[in-house]
This record gives sequence, structure tokens and C-alpha cells, in this order.
Amino acid sequence: MANIRKRVTAEGVAYYTVQVRLKGYPPQTETFNRITDAKKWAIVTEAAIKEGRHFKTAEAKKHTLAELVDRYIKDVLPRKPKKAIDKTQQLTWWKERLGYYVLAEVTPALIVQYRDELSNGITYRGIQRTPATVVQYMLALSHAFTIAVNEWGWLEDSPMRKVKNPTPSRGRVRFLDDEERDKLLKACKDSSNEWLYMVVILALSSGMRKAELFNLKWQDVNLKDGFLILHETKNRERRRVPLAGLGLELLRQHAKVRRLDTPLLFPSNKDPLRPIDLKRPWLDALSKAEITDFHWHDLRHCTASYLAMNGASLAEIAEVLGHKTLSMVKRYSHLSDGHVSNVVASMNAKIFGVFDAGFLFWNGFMD
Repeated sequence: MANIRKRVTAEGVAYYTVQVRLKGYPPQTETFNRITDAKKWAIVTEAAIKEGRHFKTAEAKKHTLAELVDRYIKDVLPRKPKKAIDKTQQLTWWKERLGYYVLAEVTPALIVQYRDELSNGITYRGIQRTPATVVQYMLALSHAFTIAVNEWGWLEDSPMRKVKNPTPSRGRVRFLDDEERDKLLKACKDSSNEWLYMVVILALSSGMRKAELFNLKWQDVNLKDGFLILHETKNRERRRVPLAGLGLELLRQHAKVRRLDTPLLFPSNKDPLRPIDLKRPWLDALSKAEITDFHWHDLRHCTASYLAMNGASLAEIAEVLGHKTLSMVKRYSHLSDGHVSNVVASMNAKIFGVFDAGFLFWNGFMD
């Protein structure tokens, strides 16, 4: 809403001060000599704010999106622990399309236009981007704008605040049934790579991500008490991973013949300071086991699915996998329906006791 106040100087000259106030935005003020100019400015400014085009700071008119991206890649990305390459590629995509715009001209409508191009476009490998991938592109740009607002003072507000991300799919849930699992483990055990079987067992029994597992160091493994500590995780928080059963026993045997020239549990044969590459043995094992549509990351889905089917709650699954929220593990909720039914039945039995359906029928409580 605009408020116009008429004021008069000591010399008797009138001028008009306009203030535009909209909820959620800082007030905008300007002064004019003519009331017609004041009214026009108020209408244009209010519309610009609602559309996300108004940025009070002059810096927004001095810097382009290309400058924002370049500075972010140079100053901010090096502070991020992982996926800097991915973020660089995503931000470069935005720079190539919107880089020549000054920040004051980058509106939500403009971002939506290129968001839709991103969603409908084809990657260089000929594969259409999924909604989840598009979200990653959007998040990369959004964080760059946030830094420009909060730390650099280049903008007063981010145009991304009014742009809706595409809705990701419910997430892939591909896990091995008992027969598939037995076939895969047999193929891994017969592999020419002596560590493939053990690494796959650890992946299935712990739910660790590939990078977490392959970069394990002996100093972080407690074989006596059966656990290990992950220091570098996707959400940047340390995680304690329990070890039990076959996976723990295999590690204990592995520790007896550990290499002394590397801290890694599974070092590369070419460079002991780098983790092993199991891509070829893994693909060979999948082929031998005749298992299709299955990736290494799906081993993590297997862990979560087996936990759900064995009565683990979503909170427990999230803790094992290292998720901060339950949203990522809700995809497994249908697998624990039987467990949920048992919980409900147990609660009802405790409150109302075990009843006889025949008794209720003959006494007129059931039709």
C-alpha cells in the first residue's frame, strides 16, 4: 500500500514523499516535486515488488548474474566439502543463459522461463533431466542469490523466493529379493576381486553410501565394540555406524592382513592413498547374476527396505542411513505396513482387551 504525504519547504515549495509498504518487504521511499510523478512511481514500484523486479540497492544495477556466479564459484564453493564440480556445472548453465542480465533485471518470471527450459531440455548425453536434477540446479542458483543478499549486499531480496521448484518424484525403491540377493552375493564371492564380496556385504548390512564406504580409514573402525565413525558424510555430520554379523567378522579377518602403507581399508592397487575402483568387478557380478536395473546406490535402498520389512520405524531407518529428516525414508513406509498393523492391533488389545467376535454378534453388537 502506498502512502503519499505533501510537505512544504520554508520557501513555500511543495513536494511529495511516497512510501510503499508491502508485507514481507522493506518499505520503499522516494520524493517528487509533482504529485502525478509520486502516484506513478508508487504504482510502478508496488507492481515491481509484487513481481520480484524491485531491488532498492544500486548494486543490483551494477552487477550481472555472470559476476554473481563467478564470485560464488571463486569464493564460496571452495568452502563446501563436496560436489563443487556439480555446483560449478549447474551455475555455469545459468550463467550461459542469464549471465548478461544485471541482477535488477533477473525476475522470478525470467527464472521460471529458464526453469521450464531446464525441465524440458535434453542433456548432452541425450537424457532428459529428472525433477530431482532440476531442483539441484534451482538450489544452486538460490544459494548464490542468498549469499549475494546476506553477505555481499548486491541485492535486497532474492528473486528465487517466489519461484517454485518442480516436485521431485517419490524416489526410486529398487531392492533385491531373496533370490536376487543370493545370486548377487555368490557372483561377488566368485569374483576375481578379493574385496568385492566383503564390500558389498558391508554396504548391505550398514546402509553406507559408496563414498563413505570406499573412503573408510582404519583409525575410524572399532572392531572390538563393533562400530565405525564416518567423519565425511553428505549432510556434513559425523555418524556412528554399527557393525554386526557377517560384515563385522569379514572386517576382523581383513584387519589381520591390512596393508601398512595406507590408512584406507580398501586402497587402490595403483595408488594406496586412493580408494579402490570396483566398477568393473561390480558390473561383471551383476551380469553373471543376471540382475538388471540395479545400481550400487540401490544397495542402500536394500538396507532400508530390509529394515522396514523387519519392523524398524522410519525414525530408526533415518538414523541408520544418516538422514536428518523422515522425508527421505517415507518411500519405504509401505514396506512396514505389516509392522504398523501389528502396532495398532497391540494398542487396541491393551486398551480394549481381546474380544470374541462371536460374542459381539450374538449380543447384537454386530450385524
